[in-house]
Amino acid sequence: MITSEPIGDWTWDVTSDEELRPFQAAEAAVTVWNVLESYGLAQPTGRVSVSARSADEARDVRVQAVGLPLAQDPLSPDTALSRAMTEVDSLEGEFVVGVRVECPGYWLESGVRHRAEKLFAIQVDIWKSSLLVVTLHTYADAWLTMDTRGREQPDIHAANAPRLAGALQGISRVFGVTPTPGAMNRHATPSAEGFEDPRIEGPAYTDSWGTFEVAERSRLLRSRIPDSEDEYEEITDHPVRYFTVRREGRTLVYVWASLGDDAAGYEPRTAAGEEAFRLGAAWLLRLRTAHGQGLAPLAALAWLAQSTPASQAGEIVEDTPQDAPSLDFLEELSGRY
Repeated sequence: MITSEPIGDWTWDVTSDEELRPFQAAEAAVTVWNVLESYGLAQPTGRVSVSARSADEARDVRVQAVGLPLAQDPLSPDTALSRAMTEVDSLEGEFVVGVRVECPGYWLESGVRHRAEKLFAIQVDIWKSSLLVVTLHTYADAWLTMDTRGREQPDIHAANAPRLAGALQGISRVFGVTPTPGAMNRHATPSAEGFEDPRIEGPAYTDSWGTFEVAERSRLLRSRIPDSEDEYEEITDHPVRYFTVRREGRTLVYVWASLGDDAAGYEPRTAAGEEAFRLGAAWLLRLRTAHGQGLAPLAALAWLAQSTPASQAGEIVEDTPQDAPSLDFLEELSGRY
């Protein structure tokens, strides 16, 4: 399963007797990215963000560049990352410098590679020119002996966990320190080699993905549109029908309607990354329009197929809707692949 919040993280604290320059934050982030790529865990694409804020006043932000493209050779002159770091380098005074890279990558399942647009995120911070802090976050449960729905997955673990362990060791060799695993969270417990085995003491929650991730995805989606009472129910215990929405050949979302009550909604394909959430606003607002017209959920689904939003929001690909035995089935489909 792919989550919108990290399943685990690891941090390397690197102190320096010499003054650290802001550009070294970018160099460290790219170094970690290269290690991940060497283990087949990151693709040579992605997005990077750069920030610089006063060390004495966090609200005093001097540089804020978000979602820059990560080029093949990101530290070469005239790339977006290099230009942003040059701007930070020109600042005078004490600053906290941050570089964050969101890394697309693949996990393996039954011999098939599945891509997630944010398999890992790398966060590098330089504090007052003397401390380099590198944190690696992961958003997949492919490294666990049990998935985040509480099911054992020995083959998936065997195919993926060694690559993560190798990458963590590789990053430690680069910086000369061992990682500090993040604390136990609602999904898993990180360790220096990857993750602890939840089969030994049991997971914190039997179905952490269903308990927390579904609610978090709904919160992220609805934060992008104004509040309204003119809409369908979000949940149902009945079977549902759904359409697949794709853009440029990639499945991004599923729009659905209940077969038994007044519920309809939108499930983002988490592996598609930010784009799936960004497109949600257009589809949710279209559902509100259908509700305002007094359409029953199944009629609203048919109306969506005939009256889709602008092409930037993707398009429905089926001529007729598909059947799912439950909303939970569709939620898992959207979170798994």
